[in-house]
Formats: sequence, structure tokens, C-alpha cells
Amino acid sequence: MKSSTYFQRSFLNMNYEEFSDIFSTVMADNGLLHFAGEAESRMFYQLTERMLQVNRSMNLTAIKEERAVILRHYADSLTVAAFLPQNASVIDVGCGAGFPCLPLAICRPDLAITALDSTEKRIRYVIETATLLQRERFSAIAARAEELARTPGCREHFDCCTARAVASLPVLSELCLPFVRVGGAFIAMKAARGEEELQAAEKGIQKLGGEVVAVHHVTLRDKGEEDTRMLIEIKKARATPPEFPRPFGKISKKPL
Repeated sequence: MKSSTYFQRSFLNMNYEEFSDIFSTVMADNGLLHFAGEAESRMFYQLTERMLQVNRSMNLTAIKEERAVILRHYADSLTVAAFLPQNASVIDVGCGAGFPCLPLAICRPDLAITALDSTEKRIRYVIETATLLQRERFSAIAARAEELARTPGCREHFDCCTARAVASLPVLSELCLPFVRVGGAFIAMKAARGEEELQAAEKGIQKLGGEVVAVHHVTLRDKGEEDTRMLIEIKKARATPPEFPRPFGKISKKPL
């Protein structure tokens, strides 16, 4: 039996006009209205339909209520867009269901994006979705980050690296910084308590060739409620020593 409550309906039962109204409102409330044009709105509608359809057979997301998806997946992903240079090459480590890489591909088509996840099923979903959305500068790799970061075509190859709450910052830094070229940046997308993780990670970041240059506090707003997020911007100042990254067992058991 379907609920008569508007916000309890599935995206699959919502027409485009209804979706577009909610999408524009949430984007405007979070200073992201410039990403809510007609073309972008239609692509996010397609993305939502596909994600929730595939989610029936694959565990992509526990967030299924439409307004929450827009806020907690799409708006949250797009907070990093302002910190990525024009035409940058970007690797999204631990992309999962495609966040932030798919929203970035929709709203920043200038970026050359590589999605990375260790789960082949998720990577297949992400690349098929990017193809559906006709995102041309998008590729995806199913591999473990600590192994891929040692390959010549990926090590210190990218202008930027993003990672959205995949692991603690001490672990993430060793997985992500080896991908970034000297002069590029790793941007870790963390919850409000990220400052505690940053204190634990600073020594390791320096060992890996990084320097913390800024901590950006971002507030997601919806219906009078606020959720503070952090974007930790780490510049790649020096080449990562060849012994990093270590095998994942060592990274997780004894972070730098």
C-alpha cells in the first residue's frame, strides 16, 4: 500500500517536474543553484531512477527518501566542486555508488574523472551509469587503491584525488596521496569530527609528501536543520617515498 505522504514516495513514482522542484530548492538552500540547470536536473533525475532501481538487487545506498538523496548524496558530493581546478584530472578513491564522482561528472564536465573501487559490481554500475548520462571524460577501475597506486600509469598521475568518508584520515592519506602529482591536491570529505582525525594524520601526511593547506567547513542545510561537514585540503608538496603505500593490513593496523 502506497503512502499518500509526498516525501515518502519513491523517485521511481515521481515525475520530473516534482523532482526538479525539490532538486532546485535543495541546491539553492546550499549555495549550489548554479548546478541546478535544466540539463543537470534531468541527468540527476536519470541518475536517481537508475540508482534506486539497481539498489533493489545491489546494496548501493541506505538513503532512499528523495529529498535526503538530493541533500546527502548530491549536494554533499558537489561541495568539493569549487576546489577542483578547471580541466583537472581527478581520481575518486572508494567511489562506492558513485559519490562524489557521478555528481561531479554531471556538473563539471570539464573534469577528467577516474572512479576507483575494489568492488567490481559497483564499478560496473558506475561506468554503465556514466555511459547512460553520456559523460565522455569518465573512466572507472576495479582495483585496490594500495595496489593501483604502485602502477606507473596511476602513481603521481592525477591533479586531484577525492575520497568521501571511506576510512579514517590516517588510512585515507596513505591510500590517496600516492595518486596525486606533485603540486596537486588530495581533498578528504569528512564529517564534523574530521579535525580529530586530522590531528592523528598530520605526521603521516608529511611522510607521504603532503601538507595540509586548508580545512573548509561546509554546512548542509535543509528545512531549518544543519549538518556540518569538512573538506580537508592537502597539497602534494613532495613525491611520495617508494615504500608507500604499504599493504592494506599494515596501513589499517599501524597507520603512519
